[in-house]
Amino acid sequence: MKIAINCRSFLKDQYTGIGRYSYNLVKSLSEIDNENEYFLYAHKGIFDRKRKIPRFVAPNFHVKVDYFNRGPERALNNIDIYHAPSPDRIDITGGKVIVTVHDLIYLTYPQGHTPQTIEETHKQFQQIIGRSQKIICVSKSTMGDLQRHFDISPSKMRLVYQGIDRNVFYPLEMPERTKAQELVRLKGVRDPYILFVGTIEPRKNLDGLIRAFTVLKDKKVFTGKLVVIGMRGWMEGPVFDLIERFKLKNDIIFLGYLSSQELCYFYNMAEVFVFPSFYEGFGFPIVEAMSCGTPVVTSNKSSCPEVAGDAALLVDPHNPLEIAGTIEQILGDKGLRKVLQGNGFHRALDFSFISTAKNTLRVYQEVYNS
Repeated sequence: MKIAINCRSFLKDQYTGIGRYSYNLVKSLSEIDNENEYFLYAHKGIFDRKRKIPRFVAPNFHVKVDYFNRGPERALNNIDIYHAPSPDRIDITGGKVIVTVHDLIYLTYPQGHTPQTIEETHKQFQQIIGRSQKIICVSKSTMGDLQRHFDISPSKMRLVYQGIDRNVFYPLEMPERTKAQELVRLKGVRDPYILFVGTIEPRKNLDGLIRAFTVLKDKKVFTGKLVVIGMRGWMEGPVFDLIERFKLKNDIIFLGYLSSQELCYFYNMAEVFVFPSFYEGFGFPIVEAMSCGTPVVTSNKSSCPEVAGDAALLVDPHNPLEIAGTIEQILGDKGLRKVLQGNGFHRALDFSFISTAKNTLRVYQEVYNS
């Protein structure tokens, strides 16, 4: 097979969830498949030095950079499979098309989008569904959303869970644990902390976690910090207004984007990881925290319970008192903490990018043979 993969989501150094998925999918495919030919397609300007396609050592992986924006139709020749690892315009008529759909945020959480964005995204999804031979979904939750909103046949969808790299996210032992403690201190965190990881935007519900954190502080159950790791998104203003209102400026530390290694260290050193999102297509941070042996509290909405299984405590994200009470449970019960750490670590073993790559390759083969 000649397989083209659109690589636009991991051209920059700082990957979001989709970029991490796309990069690790390609990397893992390069490790398990030496039979098929792969063409990594990306559009970027000829003088653009900021965006780069990582090079993979496998000889059957070739980079196709579209410097003059000719589009995949003209840049790629005689392709059997074209895979878009995230929803995008399908500007190609030759070859069979596979698209990975991560979520339907624009429909399930429409308050995060303008009417124009919703309309444009909906048209894009209609084109994707009409043009693609198969749609890869990253969770049963996303599959359900697609069926509900588009009445799409189950035979057109394939469930392929995302994974994590356990060489990146793992429990620390000495002396690396000492290195992690030093890094945490260098970042200005000198107290025990509760950890949140995610883009600062309304859907992630940092607002609800801050309200829960305030309850813990008022009850004097927890005297440490709340550490927030992640890039700033849209409508972040209300979060900082809330911090001002509750006088928490010295209690909440925003670290922005961190490297994967730094993130691993912060997961390991946290008292508890809290991810009370209103909506997730998959929820990478849940599995990353579990793989580091960190107790997890997460939302009972969308894909979060599906990913967490029985290895995390679930909460109603709309209820800050419930979030606070559940965090308090973990802080006050060493036995529960150990159970969650063990269960979480074993649950994380169910998600690997090698499995993601193998299952994706099966979809390629199925579409090619159809």
